[in-house]
Amino acid sequence: MQERIKLTFSDHRVKEYPKGIKLRDVAKEFQKDFKADIVGAVVNNELKELWVSLEQDCHIRFIDVTTTYGNRFYSRSLAFLLIVAAGEVFTDSRVTVEHSLSKGLYCEIHKETPLTEAELARIEEKMRELVSMDVPIEKRKIPSTEAVKLFTRTGQMDKVSLLKYRQKKYINVYSCYGYHDYFYGYMVPSTGYLKVFELKYCSPGLILRFPEKANPDKLPEFCEQNKLFNIFREFEKWGEILELTNISQLNDAVKNGRCAELISVAEGLHEKKIAQIADMISQSEEPKKLILIAGPSSSGKTTFAQRLSVQLRVNGLKPVPISIDDFFKNREDTPIDEDGDYDFETIDAIDIATFNDVLSRLIKGEEVELPVFNFHTGMREWKGRKLQITEEHVLVVEGIHGLNERLTECIPKEKKFKIYISALTHLSIDDHNRIPTSDLRLIRRIVRDFQFRSQDALSTIKRWESVRRGEDRYIYPFQEEADIMFNSSLVYELAVLKRIALPQLEKIDNKVPEYIEAKRLTKFLHYFLELDIDTIPTNSILREFVGKSCFFEK
Repeated sequence: MQERIKLTFSDHRVKEYPKGIKLRDVAKEFQKDFKADIVGAVVNNELKELWVSLEQDCHIRFIDVTTTYGNRFYSRSLAFLLIVAAGEVFTDSRVTVEHSLSKGLYCEIHKETPLTEAELARIEEKMRELVSMDVPIEKRKIPSTEAVKLFTRTGQMDKVSLLKYRQKKYINVYSCYGYHDYFYGYMVPSTGYLKVFELKYCSPGLILRFPEKANPDKLPEFCEQNKLFNIFREFEKWGEILELTNISQLNDAVKNGRCAELISVAEGLHEKKIAQIADMISQSEEPKKLILIAGPSSSGKTTFAQRLSVQLRVNGLKPVPISIDDFFKNREDTPIDEDGDYDFETIDAIDIATFNDVLSRLIKGEEVELPVFNFHTGMREWKGRKLQITEEHVLVVEGIHGLNERLTECIPKEKKFKIYISALTHLSIDDHNRIPTSDLRLIRRIVRDFQFRSQDALSTIKRWESVRRGEDRYIYPFQEEADIMFNSSLVYELAVLKRIALPQLEKIDNKVPEYIEAKRLTKFLHYFLELDIDTIPTNSILREFVGKSCFFEK
């Protein structure tokens, strides 16, 4: 008689199955309870793919595309499908998966002639053909030495270079339709799972579109992000000039002692861009009186505002900071979120009428009393703090709602200058594995929270989904409203952040749900060689997170 095992499910049901049964076979029994296809599972707090065989009693939670991890399974597998289809249509082509854009992934097909819309249609047709064939996506663990030979033979030298710095004897390789690849993350079992997608032409490449978590059966409405695309393109070209487009090239620079030069150039680029923004403000035909700075968490907004203020002073202007926090509504008037908690993220938590009245009177040259918000009592207080500005002054407002016209609706548009700031890394792991900008910001936040807010990595990861929801609601819909975008990422920074973030991530217990994310980030940081923190200039945006900034007492 075949040995049996007990499986405990997330709804507390316990069932027996034959030992060695695959997760995919168990999932079929539970599929009816899910909104979308089950694509993976959490087994004893470890993320697993559906081809995995179960050999002992365990706890199981299935995941579909409506979950964060399930959505990553789907988009990553879809990228592999694109790579396979492009290889079938254009034998000598090379695909690069570069960055998020317009609720999809921007990719490029490198071949002898530029990609055309007609050629893209052929690739999409091949992808749909492979989906209808339900081709297996198989995973096998092979010695790293064998992987190097495999990738050398298939011309994937970016992966060969990456493996130079991997201290692992074995590596997982995925195969589909005769193509072999390495991916940082997990896959669906076969191409048949990948039914909902679209390729949209975006010269010189394409946008690989797929469903969002909230609506797994359809594509989201397309929204052009031309300004965001252009800032990515600018930094990608800069990375190509420096020959720094992936982690192995950064590691080579660290190993070969090129770091001082690398840091100087990266920081010099930031200073040049900030100076150019200050010039735009100073030389505007219509004098700007209000500078609004917005961006997602851990973008470096505070340091950017300080450095911009320095450059504005160089140009003869006198920047005056105004804190939106002092215009919070009294606690009793603060909106409540769907969980019954005070929602301090929404723009409706701000007394917009009072804020606009104060700004309007200041711009007219009147003396105005500014409020101070008491976070202990939850009340706005008036303590006789007066302010009056002249023609040389400009008001600088930093906050997540800066790009939303509602925040400053009474101020004429020609008087305002809006800046969007985010950490948009152009660095990738290799051609097919991008580094999400949200991962860079999360690692920044883990370091900052540990250094200056007495918060461990576990607490930061717990709050991250809520932070991301706030960004989706209140920041990203308005980013194209900016007059200019500033990319606060530094090509070398993950080699520095690793030194602080990695030990904190490794402390997270494998029994808590956040362990899955901690394990993923730990694996990611192990790709990098470390850089010494002391090599960073004291005015660097990175100092906002690691400390010893010349702008703050940290």
